[in-house]
Amino acid sequence: MDAACSTQLIDGDGVFNVAGVDHFIKEVKLEECGLSYAVVSIMGPQSSGKSTLLNHLFGTNFREMDAFRGRSQTTKGIWIARCAGIEPCTVVMDLEGTDGRERGEDDTAFEKQSALFALAVSDIVLINMWCHDIGREQAANKPLLKTVFQVMMRLFSPRKTTLMFVIRDKTRTPLENLEPVLREDIQKIWDSVPKPQAHKETPLSDFFNVEVVALSSYEEKEEQFKEQVYNLRQRFFQSVAPGGLAGDRRGVVPANAFAFSAKQMWQVIKDNKDLDLPAHKVMVATVRCEEIANEKFSSFIANENWRELEEAVQSGPVSGFGRKLSSILQSSLSEYDTEATYFEESVRSSKRQQLQEKLLQLVQPTFQDVLGHLRSGALENFKNAFEKALNAGEGFSSSAKSCAQSCISKFDKGCEEAVIEQANWDTSKTREKLERDIEAHISSVRTAKLAELTTLYESKLNVALSGPVEALLDGANDETWPAIRKLLRREGELAVYGLSDALSGFEMDKETRSKMLADLENYARGIVETKAKEEAGRALMRMKDRFATIFSHDSDSMPRVWTGKEDIRAITKMARSASLKLLSVMAIIRLDDELDNIEKTLTLSLFNSTGNNATSKSISTIDSLASSTWEQVAPEKTLITPVQCKSLWRQFKNETEYTVTQAISAQEANRRNNNWLPPPWAILALVVLGFNEFMTLLRNPLWLLVLFVGYLISKALWVQLNISGEFRNGALPGLLSLSTKFIPTVMNLLKKLAEEGQAPPTNSNQSMNSTAQSEVTTNGESSSSSSSSGSPPAKNVPIDTSA
Repeated sequence: MDAACSTQLIDGDGVFNVAGVDHFIKEVKLEECGLSYAVVSIMGPQSSGKSTLLNHLFGTNFREMDAFRGRSQTTKGIWIARCAGIEPCTVVMDLEGTDGRERGEDDTAFEKQSALFALAVSDIVLINMWCHDIGREQAANKPLLKTVFQVMMRLFSPRKTTLMFVIRDKTRTPLENLEPVLREDIQKIWDSVPKPQAHKETPLSDFFNVEVVALSSYEEKEEQFKEQVYNLRQRFFQSVAPGGLAGDRRGVVPANAFAFSAKQMWQVIKDNKDLDLPAHKVMVATVRCEEIANEKFSSFIANENWRELEEAVQSGPVSGFGRKLSSILQSSLSEYDTEATYFEESVRSSKRQQLQEKLLQLVQPTFQDVLGHLRSGALENFKNAFEKALNAGEGFSSSAKSCAQSCISKFDKGCEEAVIEQANWDTSKTREKLERDIEAHISSVRTAKLAELTTLYESKLNVALSGPVEALLDGANDETWPAIRKLLRREGELAVYGLSDALSGFEMDKETRSKMLADLENYARGIVETKAKEEAGRALMRMKDRFATIFSHDSDSMPRVWTGKEDIRAITKMARSASLKLLSVMAIIRLDDELDNIEKTLTLSLFNSTGNNATSKSISTIDSLASSTWEQVAPEKTLITPVQCKSLWRQFKNETEYTVTQAISAQEANRRNNNWLPPPWAILALVVLGFNEFMTLLRNPLWLLVLFVGYLISKALWVQLNISGEFRNGALPGLLSLSTKFIPTVMNLLKKLAEEGQAPPTNSNQSMNSTAQSEVTTNGESSSSSSSSGSPPAKNVPIDTSA
């Protein structure tokens, strides 16, 4: 067997070797053992072969007494080592022998403290005793056992320790005869120990497992001793397993807390001479319960069911979440309760509460995620149900109320399924947030629907008012604004009635409802005002269009032909009067049916103020237009100010003056074209003065032939030159046009005559057709030339056009 390293745990002065123990635990890797380890200690008289037995039994290297140097103290204090080759990990403690002469007879305090320490820490305690001490009243270890029994029973009653009495240097007396005597002595010691009332009748077997083994003398029968030790060693394998040698394992301290537990226990034992160790029981329970709690917490984190549940929650709500998680939590807590059953009640409950709090703290984010999924799902369901209800034509408020109640009820049911039995978590905050979200959505939908309704009826008003108002203003007259007011009243009432009926399902307060209806009425009025302002901006164009329409068309809407019989002055006055009427209609907004004198003012100022006789009478009227506001008219109703009206009228007259002038010129030209013959007196003079020439023609018929030929030539020139057409635009333009066309026309005519004279007789008909076609062509060219050359506009004839 390989020897394991040994370390002094407590020195001879009772000082605990903290650094040495920590080094030992790291060397033997005790921390990795968890709860799977055993502690064996040995106590007995000095120089009784304790170290030798341990070295042979466990393969340790404790220092042994040299028999050749005499009997003396070899082990001082308490030493610790790991057993070689034994599983699970077994730690053995070698205690300083009792009744040593080095300590003296009266100094038994350390012996008692170390013995109690060994019993408190160890799972198995080997009591090394001589065979010849059996049956002796004052044998070694009997007083020590009496004290140890009393303290162990009082302080560590739940712990059941194995006491193995090793009888050394066995004689010929069979073990079967020695063991009953030894057990009788142990029972007597147990019966003599004062006990608390609760343990008056408690048997020794409830606290200790008593084992008895016997070994031959190492010095006299070494081979037999080693064989017996080897057989005994086999019993220490798997000593912590159920039914193993270690006995009760419920109070075992985890391996990683062994050093701390041993140090605290020794400190308590050393400081309390009466061996009072209740605090250590609490400490052990605290360490162990905390270890179990941490183990269960780690086990819960690694639990596959929990991991699957946590991952499932990340992607959406999980059906039966509360039931599943409660089951996993209860399983972990039940395991804790099972393993911590025999520990201090207060410590066990406290650590259980801490474990439960840690577990709940771990799962709370997942629980909140579940609530979040339930809330978002309920909100989404509400949105869909609410939208379907509205699309189905249900009332807004009733739909919102019924859908909200239904979704919140489903949310409450989902919360009941998600609640964890071990936690008293409040879901009211999440519920309140859901209610706020639902209310916010209802508010947003209400706002959107109201805006939609408002936009709908506003668009209807736009369609119903914009076009008709524009048409009415275009045909401005005395009935324009009354018609607009009637149209506004009718369409406004229809829109307000429709909106009011649509708002009935929203259960709005009276004030808000009235405000929306009033806003719609104002919007309708705003449409009319906006359209009036737009038309007012085009007032000049409208005035010119109206003037052109009336001036250029007769009462049957046919275009006028200026034949000379029309009264241009009256037509101009009528057209300008209509344009002035349009200006007066567009000057202000008349939606309130209030009387005004704007038309009268404009008529007096602009229409009747041109005459010299009216100059003095209209001074005050003209001055009335030198203002930016109309009398008794609010500024916000003004579309065209008096000053602007005056400016527009001046610009209007200037731009229509040319139309009137053109009409006058056309009328004069037409009159001249219709009167191209000489006056009657000229004709009479010609008859009287030309009588002699007329008689000469009658006496000489040859002159008649000459005159006839001259007439034909003149007629041909008249037709070719289109003289009547040329003089239609005036004498001067006609003369200028004829002067440019006369010579080409004569040359063309002579050329045609020459060609006809040279043509053969058989082609006479063809020549006549060609001549006729040429004449038509020439006539067309002359007409085209006449129209293309054009004549400049006639000079303006002075006329009073201000009327």
